[in-house]
Formats: sequence, structure tokens, C-alpha cells
Amino acid sequence: MGSISGLLVTVRTAKQGSEMVTSKHGAPYLAEISTLRIHPDDLSAVGVEDGGPAVLASPHGEVRVTCKGTDVPKGLFFLPLGPVANTLFSAWSTEESGVPNWKRINVSLTPCDETAEADNTGQGAER
Repeated sequence: MGSISGLLVTVRTAKQGSEMVTSKHGAPYLAEISTLRIHPDDLSAVGVEDGGPAVLASPHGEVRVTCKGTDVPKGLFFLPLGPVANTLFSAWSTEESGVPNWKRINVSLTPCDETAEADNTGQGAER
């Protein structure tokens, strides 16, 4: 087991969109916005099985995610926009645009204990 670094890119998924219509507080929506899409080789490098849990961390916070191996470029991680992803970003970092940058950030991914409680409420504290 190890840790890897990469670039997190926030996205929208079709399942996220359909679940938003039903409930943004329902289990299917929360599961979707907590699912990290990652290249299978990156998944192996961190030592997490497909569907397994990991901790995704940035300089601003960390969240527990479920990792899903998929056909994406190595070193790029994809997480749906929403309260889970927002925990990893700073609302104060605007890169001089005046608008928070919610699209990309450097992160690290480490395995976590499967029995650990997830706290993906979007209420994570800044690091």
C-alpha cells in the first residue's frame, strides 16, 4: 500500500444528474458524488481494489472516496462536483479571477481502513 499524487478534475455525471432530481441527500446521490474515477494502474499503485475506499486529500481538506478503475489518463482523478469535492477546494483561492477555482487541484490518494467512518458531508475543515 502506498500513496500517489495526481490532478483532481471535477466533472458532472449522468447518474449524478438523475439522482439530483430525486434527492441530493439520498444514498444513491451521495454514493455517486463520492466515487473517484481513476486509471486501474493508479489504483494498483495506491494498493486499493476496484470499489475500495481511499482518502483523497488536498491542502484544504480530505474526504473518503470509493475508487472506481476506469479508462481515464494516468495521474488524473475525476470526482463529481458537489459537497464532497468542494471539501478539497478553498473558496478563497480565486487565482485573481474573483471566482473560486472548483475544476482542478493537486491531490494525494492513500488507502484507508474499510471500517473507517466516512464523513463526506462537505463540512470538512480546512487544513
